[in-house]
Amino acid sequence: MADRHRLRDYRGKRGFDRTGEPRGRGASAGDEPHFVVQIHDASTMHFDFRLQVDDVLKSWSIPKGPSADPRDKRLAVPTEDHPLEYEEFEGVIPRGEYGGGTVIVWDHGTYEPLSHDRQGRPVDFAQSLERGHATFRLGGSKLRGEYALTRFRSGRDGEEAWLLVKRAGDTARNHGAPDPRRARSAVSGRTLAQVASDAAGE
Repeated sequence: MADRHRLRDYRGKRGFDRTGEPRGRGASAGDEPHFVVQIHDASTMHFDFRLQVDDVLKSWSIPKGPSADPRDKRLAVPTEDHPLEYEEFEGVIPRGEYGGGTVIVWDHGTYEPLSHDRQGRPVDFAQSLERGHATFRLGGSKLRGEYALTRFRSGRDGEEAWLLVKRAGDTARNHGAPDPRRARSAVSGRTLAQVASDAAGE
């Protein structure tokens, strides 16, 4: 699908003369797909979980953030596709703009698609998401190991919803979502309050 179609919703919700968010100009996809987890202090505090799929970041809003405990089933609500450049976005979206609030990059890195069919044959990752179940191994500084995204409610009669769960038995060392207000950026080392303060002083 052409870039302009993939990012139509994203671009239609934003005034790029007012927000510092990237418009998206076709960043290189690279050899390994990337992921990013951003903490977003908007009207409600939440974590944004994004996986690079082809030339966009498929995105979910996770109110409580990813968990390192396989017993935790974390609600993940899909949002619009974001451009690849959004992986590096950290700053303040102006009040009154869509998603107004402060954003930090809590974790980022690469991931390995693991989706397969019942016969054990690999399945294209984009197709596995379309079918409603995708597995992958994260290689971030805080999130590591195997996770699964599973759709449990379709968008036909209501809001689409997924669950993000860490695989049981995965022993990779992992840090679950912290208190968002105390969390520090994996990029700059700053907290949400420090990013907001720096933006106010510019």
